[in-house]
Amino acid sequence: MNKVYDLIIAGGGASGLTAALYAARNGYDFIVIDPAPPAGSSAALADEVDNYTGFSNISGFELMQKFYAHAKELGTQFVKDEVQNIEKSDGIFTVGCAKKNYRAKTVIFCAGASHKNLGVSGEEEFAGKGVSYCAVCDGFFFKDKVVTVVGGGNTAVSDALYLSKICRRVFLVHRRSKLKAERILVKELEKTNNTDIIYNNEVIQILGESSVNSVRLKDGRKLKTDGVFVAVGLAPRSLPVKKIVTLDNNGYIVADESCKTSTDGLFAAGDIRTKRLRQIITACCDGANAVLSADEYLEKQ
Repeated sequence: MNKVYDLIIAGGGASGLTAALYAARNGYDFIVIDPAPPAGSSAALADEVDNYTGFSNISGFELMQKFYAHAKELGTQFVKDEVQNIEKSDGIFTVGCAKKNYRAKTVIFCAGASHKNLGVSGEEEFAGKGVSYCAVCDGFFFKDKVVTVVGGGNTAVSDALYLSKICRRVFLVHRRSKLKAERILVKELEKTNNTDIIYNNEVIQILGESSVNSVRLKDGRKLKTDGVFVAVGLAPRSLPVKKIVTLDNNGYIVADESCKTSTDGLFAAGDIRTKRLRQIITACCDGANAVLSADEYLEKQ
């Protein structure tokens, strides 16, 4: 507890691992704290990544493993723990974790975001019994079955595309009249012959006995389905810092491209901060920028 690091990186996803590369090259005394790097990263759940420059036909998990190995090669020390609270006193940050507390002069917070729930009847009851939040993780269990994907963004459409290759039939339910996903993904989905897009509707109830067997829609229809994949957005994991930084209305940390937050010495990188595009490549940019900002802060101290 007495040791004070130059930097603590809270999060082992794309932004955290990139920050580790830059911190290591700068010769910082630092650690990366994450419950399970890099498996816990949302990027690691992607079945295929084809928009990260220089890589094609690579899974998210494989790409994150490469990031992790690179950081390890440069001597990065990883601590497997869960960050629960971050405070600042007398210019020093205390990072409170489940197992132990750590102290540092600067912190890069890059805990990412988790999947949002639908909040409908049956969702919690059938979690793991037909309700899933990761098509790549659980899609195999629904081979040759009928599934329903809920959402309209990139994740939902990507999930529907992935599942269309495994399942007999895929329903995509979106509450608006137009999908929010990138046009290239929508076009690809429209070419599939076993996917039905249901616009202007919502899943209001998930039904079943020992497992999911149907969903009820807002218009009263009942769809027979063996599984429900929820892809309705992300919830930022900003709880550990909400008392010391400014958050936007959605709970994301307010920070620009410099990754500087309202608290000097604390930087936000990756999906956790306010930004227009949340992708692996933008998370990496944040990781690099956050270290540059941390370096400037340390120089002034």
